[in-house]
Amino acid sequence: QLQASGGGLVQPGGSLRLSCATSGFTLDHYNIAWFRQAPGKGREAVSCILSSDAGTRYADSVKGRFTISRHNAKNTVYLQMNNLKPEDTAVYYCAATAYLWTTDWDKEREYDYWGQGTEVTVSS
Repeated sequence: QLQASGGGLVQPGGSLRLSCATSGFTLDHYNIAWFRQAPGKGREAVSCILSSDAGTRYADSVKGRFTISRHNAKNTVYLQMNNLKPEDTAVYYCAATAYLWTTDWDKEREYDYWGQGTEVTVSS
C-alpha cells in the first residue's frame, strides 16, 4: 500500500515536502515515482527513485527545484519541492513497481501500485 501526504496551499517561491508511506513490501527493492495531475490535464511524471540506490530521474520542468529521496527504515519516500510555481498546482500521486525499464520511468503503465493523491496548490 502507498499513502501520500503533505500537500497544501503555498505561495509561489515556497516549499513543501510530500511523503509517500509504504507498507507490504521492502522499499529498497522497489522503484517509486511521483506523478501529478493538474486540473483539466492528464497525469504526468515528476520524479522517480530507482530501487537499490540505482539513481533518480526528474522531469525537465522540476529539475533543480525538486528532490526525491527515500528512508528505507521508515518505509517512506519524500519529494522535497522548492521554489514552487503556480504551474506546479496539481494532485500528486506516488506509485511503485518492482520491475522497471529505467528509460520508461515516466510511463504510468510501468507502475503496479498507486496511492491516493495529495493536493498541492501554489497561489498568492
